[in-house]
Amino acid sequence: MTEQPETLAAIDVGTNSFHLVIVRLLGDRKFSVIAKEKMTVRLGESPSQIKHLGEEAMERGIEAMKLFALVAARTASPVRAVATSAVREAANRDEFIRKVLDRTGIEIEVVSGFEEARLIYLGILQALPVYNDRIALFDIGGGSTEFLIGEEGGIRYANSFKIGAIRMTQRFFPDEKVSAEQVERCRLFLRGEIYHVAEVIRRAFPRHVVASSGTAQTVAAMALTARGGSVPESLNGVTITRREVSDITQRIIKARTFAERAAIPGVDPRRADILAAGAVTMETIMEECGFRELTISTYALREGIILDTITKHEGEHNGLAHLSDLRYESVMKIGRMYNFDEAHGRHVADLALSIYDALQPLHAMDVESREHLEAAALLHDIGYYISHASHHKHSHYLIQNSETLGFTIDEISVIANVARYHRKSHPKGRHPAFAQLRAADQQRVRYLSAILRVADGLDRTHKGSIASVETAFDDRNITFKVTSPAGVSPTFELWSANRKKDLMEEIFKRQVRVGSLEEVPADGISA
Repeated sequence: MTEQPETLAAIDVGTNSFHLVIVRLLGDRKFSVIAKEKMTVRLGESPSQIKHLGEEAMERGIEAMKLFALVAARTASPVRAVATSAVREAANRDEFIRKVLDRTGIEIEVVSGFEEARLIYLGILQALPVYNDRIALFDIGGGSTEFLIGEEGGIRYANSFKIGAIRMTQRFFPDEKVSAEQVERCRLFLRGEIYHVAEVIRRAFPRHVVASSGTAQTVAAMALTARGGSVPESLNGVTITRREVSDITQRIIKARTFAERAAIPGVDPRRADILAAGAVTMETIMEECGFRELTISTYALREGIILDTITKHEGEHNGLAHLSDLRYESVMKIGRMYNFDEAHGRHVADLALSIYDALQPLHAMDVESREHLEAAALLHDIGYYISHASHHKHSHYLIQNSETLGFTIDEISVIANVARYHRKSHPKGRHPAFAQLRAADQQRVRYLSAILRVADGLDRTHKGSIASVETAFDDRNITFKVTSPAGVSPTFELWSANRKKDLMEEIFKRQVRVGSLEEVPADGISA
């Protein structure tokens, strides 16, 4: 277990730009920023690159990551990098992630839009005194826009929509000059996309509205100059009205060229070509959601990554072996949504974690893998909600496509695959969802699903007939000795676990024996 470092670095791998922040940790989950870097990369610079990253775009991204790695190295800061819309949607994202790792040593995590919204919320809570208030936030990125309603650190609603500034530019504003017809078409499209989230936000009656994106900061800077003032070094906490946003949007639209837009006081010239789409999106969101004004947060995803990393490290350092509160709540919410057998899920998870811990010297996996096993064990049977037949495949689908906060996309895929293989076929390369996993994650799935299969077998009747399991191993064998409540016969559970042990024997390369304490001799086997 590593000690918490003095500094941390976080990288937001965005569609339009990459952002680096390096902070000094102050204790009590607080930090101070000691360095920031930003590079405009445009990973999704053309319509095709929203779905497929081009070679030039990837090279720009790699060069930015190389620079960020050097900056972080100066302060010996561990780096955590999180990718959003462009990488999330790219068919060749694994190629880009692999190239970045090979050339910079930085491993990129890819998060869902829901998780992105949560991390942005964490960042905002460090920038503005809104923890105790119900707030609505939105963040207009290059490829997507995230919405969230939060209160006292909890998430009441989160969602992500493919209406980022670059994406809307590609779709509606391909030329420098912007027509009234283009603007109207864009607004109509945006209204349709955010209709439901606007209804949710209106009904929530948020006390504050917060915007955290580069688009919002540019519009705010323009509004300040239009008031006759100057633009401060930091826009954090600046409040602007809907009327000001509308006026600024009109001014942007009337500019005939990128150069004219770049010359408007307060404009970041690097955003001139996507500013019309960003401003129209911002104006439409404010109108549809009923926002009269909003407050700017200069903290967003990257600062949220910092706080999330601190929280995870504290959990590991304090020996919290189970799912974090957020992850656990997210998993249980999904289970309850699909009417799962909660007692069975919890019991199988307890048995699986006991086996995982006992076999740790053999599989050598980490705390994160333990959490993935726990989540998969809790949710392995939710596929019953669709059908008993092939419910393991339905479980995979439901987990893979649920709003699971606290996990990266790769982690969700691991959990879904582990649940999928709790019965029937072993993991195979010809299975598309398994084949898409990275090699290391495929091996993780094999180990974890082998454990889950045995644990699930030990609660075959869903009656808790096995109270606990004692696990031992040597060079040739893995032995499970079970205990049952007084007067309970575990015969069916023992039969079921023995039927489901084949994958464990295959992956751990040992003979597996399952029996009661009276049935299984010690044989000198030791853990």
